[in-house]
Amino acid sequence: MTHIAVIGAGITGVTTAYALQKRGFQVTVIDRLRYPAMDTSFANGGQLSACNAEVWNNLSTMLKGVRWMLRKDAPLLFNPSPSWHKYSWMAEFAAQTRNYEKNTIATAKMAIAAREHLFQWAKDENIDFDLVEQGILHIYQSKAGFESGLKVSKLLAQAGLERSAVTPEEIPAIEPTLKGKYYGGFFTPSDATGDIHKYTRGLAKACEGHGVKFIFDAHIHDIAEHNNKQIVHYQSTLDDKEQGSLQVDKVVISAGVGSRHLARLVGDRMNVYPVKGYSITVHLDDEVSQQAAPWVSLLDEEAKIVTSRLGTGRLRIAGTAEYNGINRDIRADRIEPLERWCRYNFEQAGTYRVDPWAGLRPMMPDMMPRVQKGSRQGIFYNTGHGHLGWTLSAITAEMLADLVQAES
Repeated sequence: MTHIAVIGAGITGVTTAYALQKRGFQVTVIDRLRYPAMDTSFANGGQLSACNAEVWNNLSTMLKGVRWMLRKDAPLLFNPSPSWHKYSWMAEFAAQTRNYEKNTIATAKMAIAAREHLFQWAKDENIDFDLVEQGILHIYQSKAGFESGLKVSKLLAQAGLERSAVTPEEIPAIEPTLKGKYYGGFFTPSDATGDIHKYTRGLAKACEGHGVKFIFDAHIHDIAEHNNKQIVHYQSTLDDKEQGSLQVDKVVISAGVGSRHLARLVGDRMNVYPVKGYSITVHLDDEVSQQAAPWVSLLDEEAKIVTSRLGTGRLRIAGTAEYNGINRDIRADRIEPLERWCRYNFEQAGTYRVDPWAGLRPMMPDMMPRVQKGSRQGIFYNTGHGHLGWTLSAITAEMLADLVQAES
């Protein structure tokens, strides 16, 4: 039986492991942390959002980024300190504006296709992940923002996504708890939300039940090749004297922002850049707060803030993009706008118990995931999903498994 090592136990790595074991492969997952879904898959925005498939490679977004550079609470923050990786990545990002429409349509098609697998796996494995299927409502603060959204809707329609425009008067009918004033919006009834952490851990447990092995607390320092086998060398993150190795037939790199370093170990260039995002989890501990919080998922386009209702007692609010290298620090001046937005729109929802979080999105310059073979025989990649890792994970896992199967 072909033995495959999947590096990374986030949503992409675990869905990849699941898809591979379904095809009859022997699979071992290796991760540097102690449990699945403890890094970027821990507390993201929660949206399974084909409606948010627009890639960021357009002139309007870049000009906004320049204007926001001096604002600490800006939705998009770029640290101008010197970094060859950051500036070269930004140059490649800018060059991809020519592919903006094509990549937006392609991403939306993948997002639509991913739903079938993600939901079916949850049913097959009895995974409770606080799924809410009440759609996603984009809201816009200005006429200019709304008109920009009209252009995006045309691209999404080419991908087969139904998204309808709504007036300010229609917004309360869709989500009556929303108290802020907005110019208009777009509603996508087929989109959904859920807890990525609960889903990933549930699917990892299912993988174990199907024979998948997991190696945790393992820092990989080399991936060697010997007699057409891949030798993954690692050491314990708890005790640097404890070392191990795993011999496999193939390796799949799904390590989020760590994929760039691992790709270099095997002679490839995988230009992933870490784009930090923040979230808060608002605990709705009293009935008033529970009644005041939304169930329909929201996306404030100008503020770049999203919401997801995670069961009766939690509201996830997430947003912002920060270009600041490998940095997981939680900054108070980036969390405060999320809390302020919550108070403005849902004033009766108590924010006296809030959990802040920050994670690093693994983003490619063209904002398209990489599902491909490496230059070395036996190496594969499923990484670089950017802000849509949760949304795209199931379909890229299927694509990767098909690719590996074709090579076996």
